Amino acid sequence: MATPDAGLPGAEGSEQAPWAQLEAPARLLLQALQAGPEGARRGLGVLRALGRRGWEPFDWGRLLEALCREEPVVQGPDGRLELKPLLLRLPQICQRNLMSLLMAVRPSLPESGLLSVLQIAQQDLAPDPDAWLRALGELLRRDLGVGTSMEGASPLSKKCQRQLQSLCRGLGPGGRRLKSPQSPDPEEEDNRDSQQPGKRRKESEEEAASPEGKRVPKRFRCWEEEEEDEEERPEHKSLESLADGGGASPIKDQPVMGAKTGQDGSSLEDAKGLAESLELPKAIQDQLPRLQQLLKTLEEGLEGLEDAPPVELQLLHECSPSQMDLLCTQLQLPQLSDLGLLQLCTWLLALSPDLSLSNATVLTRSLFLGRILSLTSSASRLLTTALTSFCAKYTYPVCRALLDPVLQAQGTGPAQTELLCCLVKAESLEPDAQVLMLGQILELPWKEEIFLVLQSLLERQVEMTPEKFSVLMEKLCKKGLAATTSMAYAKLMLTVMTKYQANITETQRLGLAMALEPNTTFLRKSLQAALKHLGS
Repeated sequence: MATPDAGLPGAEGSEQAPWAQLEAPARLLLQALQAGPEGARRGLGVLRALGRRGWEPFDWGRLLEALCREEPVVQGPDGRLELKPLLLRLPQICQRNLMSLLMAVRPSLPESGLLSVLQIAQQDLAPDPDAWLRALGELLRRDLGVGTSMEGASPLSKKCQRQLQSLCRGLGPGGRRLKSPQSPDPEEEDNRDSQQPGKRRKESEEEAASPEGKRVPKRFRCWEEEEEDEEERPEHKSLESLADGGGASPIKDQPVMGAKTGQDGSSLEDAKGLAESLELPKAIQDQLPRLQQLLKTLEEGLEGLEDAPPVELQLLHECSPSQMDLLCTQLQLPQLSDLGLLQLCTWLLALSPDLSLSNATVLTRSLFLGRILSLTSSASRLLTTALTSFCAKYTYPVCRALLDPVLQAQGTGPAQTELLCCLVKAESLEPDAQVLMLGQILELPWKEEIFLVLQSLLERQVEMTPEKFSVLMEKLCKKGLAATTSMAYAKLMLTVMTKYQANITETQRLGLAMALEPNTTFLRKSLQAALKHLGS
């Protein structure tokens, strides 16, 4: 009888398939994803077959973790060893089909594991990154509510956009009317606006055939109808995407107000409907008094409160990010006492299923950001406990809505810095959460407060890739001339040289020596001793 590995690429011969060490269900799935353009469909078939044969539910968390796990591989003609995650060792067709499959089963995936996979895919340093993989990854990130800084931009590469526009222009002649949205035909728009709806439908059916009598493929006709709908309702599309937390521009930049002046007879009615779409869902509006009473009870004391989250909080799953922001404002969450905040966070962490990352980001901003920025003395134990427990489960939202804004704020002082140092040193933080925080800090412009927070984080001996460690060392050495009198910088340097001495290369050691040369703090001798120890 053939084993499940018999058909795997590389199973025979000197090389094994990249997934050879995985468990049987994961191996079968990745093998199916190798089947060319049909791979994603076959992958779904494998998942269904495993379910019918009485296997345990497919462990997506374990597979996503395995895809992120780095292993040494031989690279280049010189045979050098490099650490590379399994995801980037998969064949390109397998990566494409895997991303397509992840989109199909996304509701059943753990968000933290999926986010880690997407971060690795985004960091692929291949000289010619695959445009298809880039687009699928961007769509998945948007679905998670963690889109890149290019919000609202097309997930397609510039080259792909140009090719698509060229294709649309090429299909334009012959009555098919497929034109790039960037260059609409004004005469055609005027004619279409002046037609009755019934007449327009009839004419579009007549024009669906080419001069040779062949009908335009159904998919093309659908594109054509969608394009007409988008041109007729630009405000509707923009504001609906905003309400869903998408990448639309702010409301003030939308042309709704201009439409109310009478440019379009139906614009006023459309704008009214759009304003209503930004209201809270009716189910939450009905429960709003009950939610307000719950929060009032939190302020009066915790006696008689149950540990399990109230059923009303399950309604949070029905909110889009913009609706969640509105709900937080109406509930006045920033005004909660620290005691009420801790109990509310306890309930939120017990919710099942977990909050989406986008909604958790909104809650983090509402519950913690203003409270922390307004600190004038050390944070209370209640606030520190609430923040660290929330961060342990929702690390990315805390990094996005709290860590970056506080570290970059003009008024950040000792109270804020002390709290962030407690946060990054918390024992409840998992190693992957520490890596995520480190990545966020490395992207910021460094200043005195960041030296302190980073030193506290690195005391935990964060496990990082050689690439990330190189970024850390580069930024650290560049700051030497500007931080000659900074004790925070000196402590950071000492931590790196003592905790990570095994990671420091000879080139990096020379960079440290140059950075330490102008140092004038009383730690100078200790730094020089640590540097000398690196060379021994």
